[in-house]
Amino acid sequence: MADYEIDYNIVFPDAVTSERHWQGTKEPVVILLGWAGSKDKHLSKYSAIYNEQGCVTIRYTAPLKTVFISESFGYKELSSTALKLLEILYDYEVENSPIFFHIFSNGGFMLYRYMVELLHSDKQFSSLCVIGAVVDSAPGSGNVLGALRALRATLGERISPVLRYTLLGLFAVTVFLLRIVLYPLTKYVHKNHYDAVQDRPPAWPHLFLYSTADQVIRHTAIRLFVEKLRQKGVPVESFDFISSSHVSHFREFPETYVPKCREFLIACMNPSEGAETKKRQHVQNH
Repeated sequence: MADYEIDYNIVFPDAVTSERHWQGTKEPVVILLGWAGSKDKHLSKYSAIYNEQGCVTIRYTAPLKTVFISESFGYKELSSTALKLLEILYDYEVENSPIFFHIFSNGGFMLYRYMVELLHSDKQFSSLCVIGAVVDSAPGSGNVLGALRALRATLGERISPVLRYTLLGLFAVTVFLLRIVLYPLTKYVHKNHYDAVQDRPPAWPHLFLYSTADQVIRHTAIRLFVEKLRQKGVPVESFDFISSSHVSHFREFPETYVPKCREFLIACMNPSEGAETKKRQHVQNH
């Protein structure tokens, strides 16, 4: 058991809303894993998509130092956090509900990687029923420039310019050495999140939401990841918002983003109905 506390938020829907949407079946529990530097007020806007759909939601964002320092140096600090997040399901007695993930950027995907590994290997969590995952603006691999842009945006104006550029310089050198130059020699000891999930992906369906215009996570890396998962038999959908910036698809295109998330969740809850809907759409389009 994880012996420390983490700063998360959990929201339960009212019984009327839950019954209206799920009609007697257990409502899904949606675990939202935020991007590095995201505040809970940002993440709550996404959880509202699911709360209004009668879902339980759990929101969590990993600390900046863990995402940008510990994981960059190869320390699996997020592994313990992943364990704690799964234990929360038992703490609130929702472990028998369908579990659904909504993941943002590499900061959320790193944590997702460790949760997937626990779901694969830990007997404690073997009974959990994961039905699907939405992945927003992730995963990326080997993009030092993108990582620098993400860190610079996260640091903002809160620190002096000298300190900010010093940190960016140190981070760039570290990432370049550990994740580009030395990675071929060390990947068997500590794979990055991209390769780890790609090599042993979970079987549940995934929806990847990304943008060609993203300057932090390359769309080519996401497309390659999607194709690798398809080759391994994972049910995968994807959508390119084309012009929106990193983790800004919801803000810039809410009328597209919200229905896609909700429709995908419903399809994961009712896979046979989802397959029939796709079949009808295919026939109509041809």
